[in-house]
Amino acid sequence: MTTPFGGPARSVPGLPNLPTPPTGWPVGSYATYEEAQRAVDYLADADFQVRDVTIVGVDLMLVERVIGRLTWGRVVASGAASGAWFGLFIGLLLSFFSASANPIGPILTSLICGVVFFAVFAAVGYATTRGRRDFTSQSQMVAGRYDVLCQPRNAEKARELLAKLSMGTGGAVAKPE
Repeated sequence: MTTPFGGPARSVPGLPNLPTPPTGWPVGSYATYEEAQRAVDYLADADFQVRDVTIVGVDLMLVERVIGRLTWGRVVASGAASGAWFGLFIGLLLSFFSASANPIGPILTSLICGVVFFAVFAAVGYATTRGRRDFTSQSQMVAGRYDVLCQPRNAEKARELLAKLSMGTGGAVAKPE
């Protein structure tokens, strides 16, 4: 089996190699991932078998948060900045293998070429959109709620511990002896 990037797949013992629906009984449901994570952390602090626990995001949605307006100036400046970094990297590599005593020449040449070519490519790419997407954004996958599932053999114990957490009596976890 290989990964999407062509490398060998690393498998974890006991976990399926193919995408499979989660199994287990619901022991808690939370509005945010942070709350679900805190619940599992609480179980771990109580020496619970967290290997039996799964956090499942339910009602998934893709949220795209608009960050700002995209202008020609931003497009060209962003392309130039990316090109500067790439050109600097290539220039440094070339200077290491250059027979010349002065390494500044390859670095400056690569830096300038990177700025120019990346700025031009960014401008051409933006021009092809013809104003259909004049904003920048960040996408994120979120869930409407996060369920904590546990394998049946330990589900009742997990429910009891999480009930203590939700009632506020679970601040200090007593370690079982």
